[in-house]
Amino acid sequence: MSAGGFCRLPTGSVVVALNLPRPSAQGDGCVRVLVHARNRARALTRLRNLGMRAVYLRGNAEPPTPDEITAVLHHPDGLIWRTAPAADNAVLIPGPELTQELWHPIRALLRRPPAAA
Repeated sequence: MSAGGFCRLPTGSVVVALNLPRPSAQGDGCVRVLVHARNRARALTRLRNLGMRAVYLRGNAEPPTPDEITAVLHHPDGLIWRTAPAADNAVLIPGPELTQELWHPIRALLRRPPAAA
Protein backbone atom coordinates (compact mmCIF):
# COMPACT_ATOMS: atom_id res chain seq x y z
CA MET A 1 0.00 0.00 0.00
CA SER A 2 1.36 3.40 -0.87
CA ALA A 3 1.67 6.15 1.69
CA GLY A 4 0.68 9.64 0.75
CA GLY A 5 -1.42 12.65 1.35
CA PHE A 6 -2.70 15.87 -0.15
CA CYS A 7 -2.87 19.59 0.49
CA ARG A 8 -5.61 21.92 -0.71
CA LEU A 9 -4.26 25.24 -1.99
CA PRO A 10 -5.99 28.63 -1.58
CA THR A 11 -6.88 28.55 -5.30
CA GLY A 12 -8.97 25.40 -4.74
CA SER A 13 -6.55 23.05 -6.51
CA VAL A 14 -4.69 20.27 -4.68
CA VAL A 15 -1.21 18.84 -4.56
CA VAL A 16 -1.14 15.07 -4.04
CA ALA A 17 2.00 13.30 -2.82
CA LEU A 18 2.39 9.52 -3.03
CA ASN A 19 5.20 7.11 -2.17
CA LEU A 20 5.08 4.41 -4.83
CA PRO A 21 7.27 1.39 -5.55
CA ARG A 22 9.82 2.11 -8.28
CA PRO A 23 9.06 0.31 -11.56
CA SER A 24 10.82 -3.08 -11.33
CA ALA A 25 12.97 -2.57 -14.44
CA GLN A 26 14.64 0.44 -12.84
CA GLY A 27 15.60 -0.98 -9.47
CA ASP A 28 14.33 -1.41 -5.95
CA GLY A 29 13.04 1.18 -3.53
CA CYS A 30 10.32 3.78 -3.65
CA VAL A 31 9.76 7.09 -5.36
CA ARG A 32 7.87 10.14 -4.13
CA VAL A 33 5.49 11.39 -6.82
CA LEU A 34 3.84 14.83 -6.68
CA VAL A 35 0.83 15.79 -8.78
CA HIS A 36 -0.84 19.19 -9.08
CA ALA A 37 -4.47 18.98 -10.24
CA ARG A 38 -7.89 20.53 -9.82
CA ASN A 39 -8.96 17.87 -7.30
CA ARG A 40 -7.75 14.55 -5.82
CA ALA A 41 -9.64 12.43 -8.32
CA ARG A 42 -8.05 14.21 -11.28
CA ALA A 43 -4.60 13.88 -9.74
CA LEU A 44 -4.99 10.12 -9.40
CA THR A 45 -6.46 9.90 -12.91
CA ARG A 46 -3.37 11.65 -14.30
CA LEU A 47 -1.18 8.93 -12.77
CA ARG A 48 -3.46 6.12 -13.94
CA ASN A 49 -3.40 7.48 -17.48
CA LEU A 50 0.39 7.18 -17.41
CA GLY A 51 0.15 3.46 -16.70
CA MET A 52 0.22 3.46 -12.90
CA ARG A 53 -3.05 1.57 -12.59
CA ALA A 54 -3.04 0.59 -8.92
CA VAL A 55 -2.66 4.09 -7.46
CA TYR A 56 -4.94 4.95 -4.55
CA LEU A 57 -4.87 7.63 -1.88
CA ARG A 58 -6.20 6.45 1.45
CA GLY A 59 -5.90 8.97 4.21
CA ASN A 60 -3.57 11.90 4.64
CA ALA A 61 -0.66 10.32 6.52
CA GLU A 62 2.17 11.93 4.51
CA PRO A 63 0.97 15.21 2.97
CA PRO A 64 3.36 17.21 0.78
CA THR A 65 5.76 19.56 2.52
CA PRO A 66 5.84 23.26 1.62
CA ASP A 67 9.06 22.68 -0.36
CA GLU A 68 7.40 19.89 -2.33
CA ILE A 69 4.38 22.08 -3.07
CA THR A 70 6.65 24.84 -4.36
CA ALA A 71 8.55 22.38 -6.56
CA VAL A 72 5.45 20.95 -8.24
CA LEU A 73 3.84 24.37 -8.71
CA HIS A 74 6.93 25.63 -10.53
CA HIS A 75 7.12 22.64 -12.88
CA PRO A 76 5.29 23.14 -16.20
CA ASP A 77 3.75 19.64 -16.19
CA GLY A 78 2.76 19.69 -12.52
CA LEU A 79 3.89 16.07 -12.22
CA ILE A 80 7.32 15.28 -10.74
CA TRP A 81 9.17 12.57 -8.78
CA ARG A 82 12.34 11.75 -6.89
CA THR A 83 13.60 8.90 -4.74
CA ALA A 84 11.56 8.62 -1.55
CA PRO A 85 13.32 9.41 1.71
CA ALA A 86 14.44 6.49 3.83
CA ALA A 87 12.05 4.93 6.32
CA ASP A 88 11.93 6.33 9.85
CA ASN A 89 13.70 3.29 11.28
CA ALA A 90 16.65 3.57 8.89
CA VAL A 91 19.89 4.96 10.25
CA LEU A 92 21.02 8.09 8.43
CA ILE A 93 24.37 9.65 9.12
CA PRO A 94 24.22 13.35 8.29
CA GLY A 95 27.23 14.81 6.59
CA PRO A 96 28.52 16.49 3.46
CA GLU A 97 28.22 13.27 1.45
CA LEU A 98 24.43 13.24 1.99
CA THR A 99 23.10 15.23 -0.95
CA GLN A 100 19.49 15.90 -1.81
CA GLU A 101 18.22 14.60 -5.13
CA LEU A 102 16.61 17.07 -7.50
CA TRP A 103 13.07 16.60 -8.81
CA HIS A 104 12.64 14.84 -12.16
CA PRO A 105 9.82 15.07 -14.73
CA ILE A 106 7.58 12.00 -14.74
CA ARG A 107 8.67 10.91 -18.23
CA ALA A 108 12.16 10.21 -16.80
CA LEU A 109 10.61 7.60 -14.47
CA LEU A 110 8.46 6.00 -17.15
CA ARG A 111 11.19 5.87 -19.79
CA ARG A 112 11.90 2.33 -20.89
CA PRO A 113 15.53 1.14 -20.66
CA PRO A 114 17.20 0.50 -24.05
CA ALA A 115 16.86 -3.06 -25.31
CA ALA A 116 19.99 -5.19 -25.17
CA ALA A 117 21.28 -6.19 -28.60
